[in-house]
Amino acid sequence: MTPFDVIVPAGGAARRLGGVDKPGLTVGETTLLDRVLTACAGARTTVVVGPARPTTRTGVRWTRERPPGGGPVAAVAAGLAEVTADAVLLFAADLPFLDERTVRRLAAALAGADRETEAVVMVDAAGRDQPLAAAYRTAALRTALAALGEPAGLPLRRLTGGLRTLRLADTDDVTYDCDTWEDLERARERERG
Repeated sequence: MTPFDVIVPAGGAARRLGGVDKPGLTVGETTLLDRVLTACAGARTTVVVGPARPTTRTGVRWTRERPPGGGPVAAVAAGLAEVTADAVLLFAADLPFLDERTVRRLAAALAGADRETEAVVMVDAAGRDQPLAAAYRTAALRTALAALGEPAGLPLRRLTGGLRTLRLADTDDVTYDCDTWEDLERARERERG
């Protein structure tokens, strides 16, 4: 497998959850962040962008976006400063069902794609691209970032929307995220089976 790095933006305000530390919430006995980090165990370097938190995973690099809470593009900018692989995968910190198979699937799809392909993005059951469940050519992200100027406050689609993208269907609903208390409760129910 071609080496890849991972960036996990984890500095959001979780407004729909009343400002709680969303990556620290649990599904089963495991925090959302630890679930994502476990799925990314095959990465050469894993960078979490946000305040440092307790985790069961070792070897994680921590950094902060500028300004703290500056949004997903600022988080990607901070994470890109820490990675060196030709491929970087981006994963939200609130994906309780992300698994290592999906991480490897994304990395392999990018490695096997023609050189014109700059991104491989999971597509959820509703047909929406999930840019925080995706693999990118690091150079393409850096080029797109440089073209934007100041990254703080920009939506992620401004960074990733113009990239030449291959889409993969999320047939296992691994891109399910926890944005609300109802989402979290459904994830807990799904985990209980």
